[in-house]
Amino acid sequence: MQEVNVGIVGLGNVGSGTISILAESADQIALKLGFRLKVAVVCSRSVAAKSLPDGLDGVLRTTDWRDVVAHPKVDVVAELVGGTGVAREIIDGAIAHGKSVVTANKELMALCGSEIWDRAIQAGINLAMEASVAGGIPIHAVLREGISGDRVIALKGILNGTSNFILTEMEKHGEPMEAVLAEAQRLGYAEADPSADVDGYDARSKLAILSALAFGERITPTDIYVEGIRRISPLDFRYAHQLGHTIRLVCSADQTHDGLILSVRPALIGQSTILAGVQGAYNAVWVKGFYGQDTFYYGRGAGPSPTGVAVVSDLMRVAREIRSGSPERVSPFAHERLGEYKPVSVRSQRRPYYMRFRVNDRPGITAALAGILAAKHIGLEAVLQQPCDTKHDLPFVITTETTSENAMCEAVEEMSRLDFLNQPPLVLPMEPPL
Repeated sequence: MQEVNVGIVGLGNVGSGTISILAESADQIALKLGFRLKVAVVCSRSVAAKSLPDGLDGVLRTTDWRDVVAHPKVDVVAELVGGTGVAREIIDGAIAHGKSVVTANKELMALCGSEIWDRAIQAGINLAMEASVAGGIPIHAVLREGISGDRVIALKGILNGTSNFILTEMEKHGEPMEAVLAEAQRLGYAEADPSADVDGYDARSKLAILSALAFGERITPTDIYVEGIRRISPLDFRYAHQLGHTIRLVCSADQTHDGLILSVRPALIGQSTILAGVQGAYNAVWVKGFYGQDTFYYGRGAGPSPTGVAVVSDLMRVAREIRSGSPERVSPFAHERLGEYKPVSVRSQRRPYYMRFRVNDRPGITAALAGILAAKHIGLEAVLQQPCDTKHDLPFVITTETTSENAMCEAVEEMSRLDFLNQPPLVLPMEPPL
């Protein structure tokens, strides 16, 4: 049977991993497909200096992505450059030329993926994006097909390997964030500018995509509450352990009677829960279905090989569709059409809370804080204070009974006016057991 030709745009980590897998596993892929998946064109700004794997030396090299999307022999374009500028032009160009598209672009798919899919339908081509979330975990396929017969009511996950590496290294070694972040950058887990990772924006894009698949709604990423990990310290892990918890950057989607509550934020989770065992740069997703109840998915969330596997798997799926000529295509968002998302504020959520204070110690501090909480109808669960050498920067923790986020925000706003606080209190939700 005639081969399917692939054009690859972008030879960074993901592109290089994809090409290596395609070259090294060419015969195995052909056995699975019944035809060969051939790399016809590669594109990169530094393509002349790139060393390609054996068997790919004869492919066309170009620095202009337009050569890829317009090439008459290319059937599928793999967009692996990232971002929302040139990447959007590449995908639009591929669709205009009748080429199917495989992408690993979480930011672009979260921002306008459903509109791109509408255009792909009109053009009669396919769009696949498994690699956009959680690298080596086939979570798209799970939500799109594996458990599509269920009705998802909640989804929680650890979707940013960089932040998880930083938090778990802080927890293990008691090192401050600055030192662990520098190590993450040295190991290649974190970019020179780590803002997208440590401030939660990378995870927010991934949650937007997964929530669209799980709940069938057109999610706007900016509607998702996001808070990063910059204020977490080794001290917080010591207190969390005293409470039988740990701290992770949790992506959360909860279906309520009023609608979806979506958030990306550091939270305390029980040390006995399955998410607490997710270490280093790994990702994990827990899904609760109305009928099937709990399922859990775990694996490497990034890296050339795990993400490359996701890209190659998508290329194989799209190649089968091209060869079968099927007129019916499964939407990458798991629903024929996405409904309009009506954001429900995270302030309506109810949780117990962890509050860490740093104060200039004097009598009456606990009473003043407890009085503010009581005025908001927030009950105290515990007050914890570990030994400290200085009274000028004394840390201690208050945990509360279950209350609304709105009441907690109002209490913190009032507390911020107290003159004994050295910094605003750190407030983290305490997630219920999964």
